[in-house]
Amino acid sequence: MERIIFIETGTGIDVHGQDITKAAVRAVENAIHYNSMPGIKNYLPEQSLHNMRVNIKLAVPLDKDKLDIERVKQEIPYGTVTVEVIDGGMATTSGIVLEDKDDKNDLMYIVNAAVEVGY
Repeated sequence: MERIIFIETGTGIDVHGQDITKAAVRAVENAIHYNSMPGIKNYLPEQSLHNMRVNIKLAVPLDKDKLDIERVKQEIPYGTVTVEVIDGGMATTSGIVLEDKDDKNDLMYIVNAAVEVGY
């Protein structure tokens, strides 16, 4: 990315089911959900949203091999999206195993996201 214009951060949690993708999607949603960038087109080459680049950095505690990066990318409606996955986040006890929630154990997954927007 040549120039970063905007960075927002978020956290996502999957309390039951140990689904790292669900936690990652929630982290990206949390990062972008309360934001509007009405003037962003003025800063992009050719003033086109198609020229926007978005880099998502995810700090993931476990199950990186089960992370569906394409599903995470779907949270961004415009531009070219890349995803970086690093060690981080947290896996901690939820305090209970709920079989009807597809729990395999009592862990909840917490993922942190940084969403960088630029060109």
